Amino acid sequence: MFTHEELHVRAGRRTGLPIVVAIHSTALGQALGGCRLWHYDDWRDGVEDALRLSAAMTAKNALAGLANGGGKTVVPLPPGLTLDAGARRDLLHDVGDAVAALDGRYGTGPDVGTGADDMVVIGERTPHVFCRPVAHGGSGSSSPGTAAGVIAALRATVARLDGRADLGGHTFAVVGLGSVGADVARRLAAAGAHLVVSDVRTEAKALADELGASWTSPEDALTAEVDVVTPAALGGVLTPDLVPRLRCRAIVGPANNQLSSPEVAGLLHERGVLWAPDYVASAGGIVHAIASELYGESPDVVARRIDRIEATLGQIYTLPGTPAEAAERLVADRLSSGTH
Repeated sequence: MFTHEELHVRAGRRTGLPIVVAIHSTALGQALGGCRLWHYDDWRDGVEDALRLSAAMTAKNALAGLANGGGKTVVPLPPGLTLDAGARRDLLHDVGDAVAALDGRYGTGPDVGTGADDMVVIGERTPHVFCRPVAHGGSGSSSPGTAAGVIAALRATVARLDGRADLGGHTFAVVGLGSVGADVARRLAAAGAHLVVSDVRTEAKALADELGASWTSPEDALTAEVDVVTPAALGGVLTPDLVPRLRCRAIVGPANNQLSSPEVAGLLHERGVLWAPDYVASAGGIVHAIASELYGESPDVVARRIDRIEATLGQIYTLPGTPAEAAERLVADRLSSGTH
């Protein structure tokens, strides 16, 4: 994929903590991508994360049909560091200054470690921020949009597997019951699907009881005998060691960077497991935020944009090579032609 256009690493004026902003591409328009606050053993690992995540955002935005490129902010927190309310506010203002310094080439939103309320604070330093609460002029949480996009991707996948886009009667293992994973599980249950669910938090078992789903550990959920495994927590869960133990027919979920390394896509293909590139399946949230806030589209139009994920993934499944290779070629074509 295309090389990065810009990489900025600066120490926050208030906190002294490193702020990393990577702009992968502006070929289609302003680069967009969330702000991640996470602990890293070394701040340079945060730089690598920003580079990888920003490239994925380019692909996500291009295949979602958005007139925007990809970027990412990562704040690599030292191990063990905790921030009180004042320090967190200072850090978010440091992030806002870093975004403001880019003069609109990049805009940020929530990611791991940040939420809609944090965007309000960042927005005190720059207008180039999205997903603030509705009361503050934003589009609110992106989680429902992300979940709707995952459902669209799952329809495309079961249609590829069985020739019909009916989720009812299929079995799914949802790994991670945060805001998006829980929403996906509820939508699947409402559609008549059979569920295995898991989370590292034992209190999440209440949702399993509510939905009549089987409860298991995340490790066992990944290798459950189901039609589709849906990773909905942190990435890196699909490893070379895991692939031989899989008993599913497909893997489709919103977790970012699911592959521990690029070659895992080929191993899944050889195993006969259909894998939906995560940046396609997880695009509903960014579509909701950007189409609502930047494009000013109505909820019905935004919903139709999210539903197009089904057609996009269906197209990827028909192209030669692995789905990962097909998606990368499609992204390259759109960036080269400047179309979205």
